[in-house]
Amino acid sequence: MLQFTRVGRETPDKRPAPARSLDFDEIYQEFARTHAQVQSSRCSQCGIPFCQVHCPLGNNIPDWLKLVAEGRMRDAYEASALTNTFPEICGRICPQDRLCEGNCVLEQSGHGTITIGAVERHITENAFDEGWVQPRMPVRDREASVGIIGAGPAGLAAAEALRAIGYTVHVYDRYDRVGGLLIYGIPNFKLDKPVVQRREALLRQQGVVFHLSTEVGRDLTFADLRGRHDAVLIATGVYRAREVDLPGGDKAGIVSALDFLTASNRAGLGEEGNNPGMNAEGKAVVVIGGGDTAMDCVRTSIRQGARSVRCLYRRDRGNMPGSAREVGHAMEEGVEFLYLSAPKAFLGEGCVTGVSAHRMHLGLADASGRQTPVIAPSGEFALEADLVIKALGFDAEDLPAAFAEPRLAVQRWGTVKVAHPDGVTSLPGVFAAGDIVRGASLVVWAIRDGRDVATAIHRYIASLATNESSRIQ
Repeated sequence: MLQFTRVGRETPDKRPAPARSLDFDEIYQEFARTHAQVQSSRCSQCGIPFCQVHCPLGNNIPDWLKLVAEGRMRDAYEASALTNTFPEICGRICPQDRLCEGNCVLEQSGHGTITIGAVERHITENAFDEGWVQPRMPVRDREASVGIIGAGPAGLAAAEALRAIGYTVHVYDRYDRVGGLLIYGIPNFKLDKPVVQRREALLRQQGVVFHLSTEVGRDLTFADLRGRHDAVLIATGVYRAREVDLPGGDKAGIVSALDFLTASNRAGLGEEGNNPGMNAEGKAVVVIGGGDTAMDCVRTSIRQGARSVRCLYRRDRGNMPGSAREVGHAMEEGVEFLYLSAPKAFLGEGCVTGVSAHRMHLGLADASGRQTPVIAPSGEFALEADLVIKALGFDAEDLPAAFAEPRLAVQRWGTVKVAHPDGVTSLPGVFAAGDIVRGASLVVWAIRDGRDVATAIHRYIASLATNESSRIQ
């Protein structure tokens, strides 16, 4: 270890922008075994590993870096899988520049961070190749069952943990595939869909039962679901797109980010008959927003063959909420960023033909500490646009109405109100986890929430059995 004084930061080879912009393949190549070992040997084995502190899952990063450096790959995988249900997914899509890598002591000291995400991905891909990744089968089956609403990362992480304990686990999802945003919201160039489907196969092998194309509130009632199971977990995520109320907002050619990405991902999965209005080929595209979803939209537009792609963001680059690494990828691929710019109105008759926009400047800080964007006194401009994609974030749907359960308490912004850290809702035996509790967030946080709530559900069901036993006695 401690090779950082003579070995520099190295990432896996990245495909050149002109080549990768023509397809949806992942842009990074796999680390070769020797390169992963050399990069891992740079770890300084800190007494207080800030990489681990800033990982939502508390991954034992220094431990598995040391094991990789020593060539103990199976031990490295077991250490990685101990805290992370889906390490191969986090290694691909986590914003490591904001989490573990961004807080690496070597990065702060000027030596350059260790490429933690690439090593994490390498560990698990090697484990799959070697056949070490197997479903965690329960020692014995329990009589109790758990119903989970939502087959996204929070629901799947909870399902895996609960099934490993021995519960019968049923997962209900309104979509026709397992994965939630992992399948329909994240483009293939960041997360190839066979990676998700491989995990689905392991969950099915473990004994998790999936009910797809099944919407609670439409195909079965929430009350029926509670009657079927000893505990219920709400892990629906947040899917309602935030709107921008501007003149001309009802014109054709103005779409939400999730609709656009879902159509693209469905096409990538081989489905026919997608709405041609959701395809950017030959169009002048304007994406409104500055988060990771906006980056997914601009980079997808490039790959679909857009004539031009511009991103409007009301603050400057340093204040963008998305991953700086993703912004860099987008710039390499030809996306034009218009910072300190905000839409004013949408132009055109019937179909959108352009966006009228304001120049902005940053004013005083708000309650969060961020400078507030303010319209500049002059500097309006117009952009050509055949397709406008709104990537302004997501809010929770009205679950009490959808579930016909007014007693389900929600916060003022629609997310489910829970008692932390157990995810207990206002309804007995009903729990909630993931984005439907914390709002639109990262996949790694959803995994953490799913694992935590699984422990809470186990305690709850065990307490029911204890109380029943005491009552009988």
